[in-house]
Parts: sequence; structure tokens; C-alpha cells
Amino acid sequence: MKKRLTGIGAAALVACVLPSHAFEPLALDTMEQAPTFKVEVLQVTDIEPYQQALNGFLSTLQNNNIVAGKNLQVNRVKIDFDVENGGFWSRLGVLMKIRQEAARIAAAKPDLVLTIGTPATRYARGILADAHIPLVFTAVADPEAAGCVSLSDAGPGVTGSTLYTNMAEQVKIVQRVFPNVKSIGMIHTDDENGVANVTAATASAKPLGIAVNAKLIAKTDSIIPSLKTMYEHGNGVQMFAVPLDTYYGLHRYEAATDLGDFGAEHKIPVVTLALVRVPGAVMYVGADFTQVGSLAGVQAAKILKRRTKPDVLPILRQDKPTVLIDPERLAALNLALPANLMASKTDARNGFWQLDTAVR
Repeated sequence: MKKRLTGIGAAALVACVLPSHAFEPLALDTMEQAPTFKVEVLQVTDIEPYQQALNGFLSTLQNNNIVAGKNLQVNRVKIDFDVENGGFWSRLGVLMKIRQEAARIAAAKPDLVLTIGTPATRYARGILADAHIPLVFTAVADPEAAGCVSLSDAGPGVTGSTLYTNMAEQVKIVQRVFPNVKSIGMIHTDDENGVANVTAATASAKPLGIAVNAKLIAKTDSIIPSLKTMYEHGNGVQMFAVPLDTYYGLHRYEAATDLGDFGAEHKIPVVTLALVRVPGAVMYVGADFTQVGSLAGVQAAKILKRRTKPDVLPILRQDKPTVLIDPERLAALNLALPANLMASKTDARNGFWQLDTAVR
């Protein structure tokens, strides 16, 4: 009597008679296509530094083989806001628009959301966390103002990079470059970042023997009357410092241009405590938006490629502020750098010098 083949035996027999190439493994690219990542970008207002931050973010993703148009789809939303005339109702309208966009994004279920700036981060994070969508932020000056637990802990479902730098260190750098300056004027508006910058600069300068004369003005005010009052025909402040305040970017940098012209006419230096374009500034000290955007890209790459949860990733920031000098403005003011800093300078973009502040 013939024995019947068991299922396993029959399968083994078939395997023996089939051509060997029938069991050759498929090429990896035919088995599984590389995933396409979908990223939503949300911001309030459209300003040059925000574009720099996004450029840094995308560049770092590209270095991690996540490339727009190839395996990355990016949808960017810019919410308009009249910074100059933004009253309570305008601000409330922006808040509602942020939440509406956040709800739309939650329904779209992208792989990741990038928020640029404090308002977008602060008011979108709750909705995105409830939808379990990873959020990475950048270009935020103070993480706690954006709803984070601390400078290093962003809270549930969130990570990112901050523009925060130690103001005491920034003021010390200014003093090293301009050791004879004992009085600094700072003109600002009710911009949250501007107020925070001025408060920190005032507190940091006092132990160094530097007095900060600060003045609050409206975003619609001309800067010129305040400059004249502070200068006092040469008997007032010896330097003007620009905080991280949107006022200086309005009307094609009108206030910044007027400040630079006033400084040039009266041979008084203008420094900016943020790396944003200020026509006429001789010195820039702060976090670089492109670099900070790149740091956000580092965290995003971990989330997209390794499925790392944002909660375990710390908020990143520059170790040391970037320091740039405009040599043409320095020469126009008949000023010179201290010898040790002059020896440490390197050429940077736009004809500027970058200083190595580690040199003593």
C-alpha cells in the first residue's frame, strides 16, 4: 500500500523539482519602496529670518537623505499678521487661524510638523499633541514662552531648537570689542522678544559697569526722536543696541536704516543682539537662524527615520553666539578691533568678519 505524502513532505518535493531561481530573493527596492515623508510647516508672518531657519532645516534633512521632491513632501502655511497695527482683536484672530490650521494639519496626519516662531508653536502644540503628530519647532527665542517645560525640555510630543543665548555672555562680548563703552541705548516696542531682550541686557550689563538706557515706543513711532533724546548732543549714550524686536524689520527696515544713518553721522556704533539684518550695524551677536533651523532638522531626521519620540529629544541651541563684524562700518566709525580679536577673525558671508570669542 502506498503511503500518502504529508503536506510538509509534498512541499519539500515540489521545492526540489522547481527551478532554483524561483526562490531567489527579490531585490530590496522591488519589495519595499522608500517611504515619502509628509511635513507641514506653520508660521505667523513671512520674514527673512524665518526663511533662513527653514533653509537650514531642509538642508539638514537633505544631508540625512530626506530630500524635497524625492522622498519628502512639504506643505507650508504662512499666516498673515499686521505686526504694526496688531491690536487685541487682530492677535485673537491670528490665534484662531493658528488653531484652525493646526486642526487641518491634525486631520491630514502628516509625519511631522515644523512650527517656525513662538506664536505658531505655542498655539498649535496642544491640538497636534492630541492627534499624536510629532512637532518640531525652530526660531523660538524663549522656549518657556512657547509652552515648553524648560530651556531643554519641550514637553509631551514636542522638541526643537531655540534662538536662546546667554545674554550675559553676549554683553561681555560687546564689552570686549568696545571696552570704553559705559552707556548703551536700547529702543524697543511691546514685542515679547524685544521686552525680554532689553530686560536681560539691562540686568547683565549692570555688573559689568554698563548702564542700559531703555525706551518703549509704539510700532508706528519714528525712531529718530528717541535717538536724539538718548544721544543728548554727544552727552548721552555711547552705543545703540538692537534687541530681537519686529519693529526693526517693518517698512523695509526703515527704523534700522534710520538708526544706522544716525550712528554714522554721529560716530556712534550700533550693535544688534540678534543675527537679523540691521542696515548700519557694526556688530552682530546672537544665534544664527540658519544654524538653529539646522538643529531642528537634526531632531526631525531622528523622528522621521528612526521613529524616535519627540519627548525623549532635548531642545537644541547654539553652544556659543555667532559674532560678526562689518569692516566697512567699523572703518567709517574710525574704530579698530582689539589686537587679539583682530588676529582671530575669519572671513564670513557678505564681506563680514567672524570673530573667535574664545580667544583671550
